[in-house]
Amino acid sequence: MAEFVWRFAADEPVFAGHFPGRPIVPGVLLLDRAIRFAEQCHGAAGLRWQIAQAKFFRPVGPGYTLHYHLVATPAAGWAFSILDDDGVEVASGRLQPVP
Repeated sequence: MAEFVWRFAADEPVFAGHFPGRPIVPGVLLLDRAIRFAEQCHGAAGLRWQIAQAKFFRPVGPGYTLHYHLVATPAAGWAFSILDDDGVEVASGRLQPVP
C-alpha cells in the first residue's frame, strides 16, 4: 500500500470558472493525480492508463487536503481511495496500465 497527500490551495487556477459561487475540483483532476501516484508506485512514468472504475462521493473544494491510498491489484493495476482530512472518502476506483 502507498499513501500520498495532495492539498488544493484556495487560489488554484482550476477553481476559476469551475462552478462560480461554489468552486469544486473537477473529477478529472482527482483521477489525473491518482494516475500520477500510480505511476510513481509502478516505477514507470508515461504509461497509458485505463480507468477501470471511478466513483465520486463528495465534492472537493478549495483548501482541501486529500489523502490518496493506493493498493496494488493482481492484474498490475492499482485500486485507489481518496479521503479528506476527516477520513471521509471522496472518491475511489481502479486503474489498469494499457499494454
